[in-house]
Amino acid sequence: MRKLYILLLLVYSTLLFSQQYTRSDSLRGSLTLLRTCYDVTFYDLNIAIDDKEKSIERSTNTIYFKALFDFDLFQIDLAANMDIMLVECEGKKLEFSREFDAVYVYFHRKINKGEKVSIKIWYSGCPREAVNPPWDGGFSWRSDNNANPWIGVSCQGLGASSWWPCKDHQSDEPDSMRIRVAARYPLKIISNGTLRSDTSVWNTYFNSWMNISEWFISYPINNYNITLNIGDYVHFSDKYFSNNDTLILNYYVLSDNLDKALLHFKQVKPMLECFERYFGPYPFWNDGYALVETPYLGMEHQSAIAYGNDYLPGYKGNISYIDSLDFDYIIIHESGHEWWGNSISTNDIADMWVHEGFCTYSEALYVECMYGYDAMISYINNQKKGVQNDKPIIGHYNVNKSGSTDMYLKGSLMLHTLRTLINDDKAWFDILKGISSSFQYQTIDSQDIINYINDKSGKDFSVFFNQYLKNTKIPEFEYSIERQGKNFTLIFRWKAIDKFDMPLLINTGADDFWIYPSAEFKEIDLGSFDEYDFRIRDDLFYINIKKQ
Repeated sequence: MRKLYILLLLVYSTLLFSQQYTRSDSLRGSLTLLRTCYDVTFYDLNIAIDDKEKSIERSTNTIYFKALFDFDLFQIDLAANMDIMLVECEGKKLEFSREFDAVYVYFHRKINKGEKVSIKIWYSGCPREAVNPPWDGGFSWRSDNNANPWIGVSCQGLGASSWWPCKDHQSDEPDSMRIRVAARYPLKIISNGTLRSDTSVWNTYFNSWMNISEWFISYPINNYNITLNIGDYVHFSDKYFSNNDTLILNYYVLSDNLDKALLHFKQVKPMLECFERYFGPYPFWNDGYALVETPYLGMEHQSAIAYGNDYLPGYKGNISYIDSLDFDYIIIHESGHEWWGNSISTNDIADMWVHEGFCTYSEALYVECMYGYDAMISYINNQKKGVQNDKPIIGHYNVNKSGSTDMYLKGSLMLHTLRTLINDDKAWFDILKGISSSFQYQTIDSQDIINYINDKSGKDFSVFFNQYLKNTKIPEFEYSIERQGKNFTLIFRWKAIDKFDMPLLINTGADDFWIYPSAEFKEIDLGSFDEYDFRIRDDLFYINIKKQ
């Protein structure tokens, strides 16, 4: 059986994008029998951080899982530069082998379908150091202004297996997790979920007093959202009241920045009100909401959102990025991910537009909520400046490869266009809230979102999504206007993918009205109007316009 699994894995990875991607890519990104044979239910991570050596020492992770069919071999993941000392199951030492970042674990017996089993992995090593976090991630080993160690980790894309052993595939989230972190006294340790205990003990291995913090996450969580933060933190809290319940807001900031944070983080509660209006209740209520100051810009770590925007508006003080408004981009964007990316996650990072497109669109809805509809229109059209249209938004499946970074802005603009096409704001916001509730705490595919929108809208938007998600170019509206006396005729068509026939709004001086372009040129009589009043409502769509 073991030889058959390995043979199938070799054949699969050889065939899969053999010229574009490596075997390492397919080992990380594909769901072979060695991964689909089990479902992770719980992680129990115990980790000790040595800030002086920039290392993880004498750490363990216990993986609890349910067998989905019979097997005696499966795959977990841990970066090749990290050492595994021992793997154990039911008191038995297990054999294992390694290939790139994949770890093949050979069980001492057959694991039967339906069994609930656990393995414990002892490991250590120097995890990858972040180059440009959070985009090129890993551990950030920094010092604050008082020369105290300040440590964080960001690993989206890179993978949680860069620093702890796990089933590192986005499709499998544990139902809950415990994380216990040790670091040198007097440093404070912040992780996801709720704090269960804080203790200090003498450790002979480190020859130091160690602070040990135990955190518990009571909801499903994707692996890259697991984090730890170590530094000279102070804590303050607030309360947010909604639906006759209380959400605890926790803030962990460097001690020097307490006064700044007390003022700056006041924008959190109005933001939560806006997001709850559009997307439903905050999804991790029992674990609370938290912002944690980090030595990198930001990251959507579930219930422990990384914040490193220096208490400035916009993006590091650049307010042109947010259309010259006055809110903190990192707080708003990363918090939006609690609904889009954390509560709802995709099975494959090729579909990460679901995380980033909806979250970036949530910024625009926040602007609409706080500043009004016209400000939202200006904000979302400001996003057009950043779109590259360099490659499709959807990436390649099964090789741990996301699509274009246009998934952020172009994804947002696509949703803005879709709102226009739905042409009923109540229906549109019902769809958004429905997606949020229907797929809560689930991992999904692009098609699940598309099917839901098609079903609830009563329209088939499949070609629309193909145009924006799977193609580089956006639809181009070609038109000309011919004059006969006082009357005008509009000649128009779409230059787009096959069967693209999106309606479009135009205006000749009074009310907007719909026209229905297709691939073939059409004509409509516009009657008599002042030609200077002619307008294509491209502020409500993401399209190119070409006047012939």
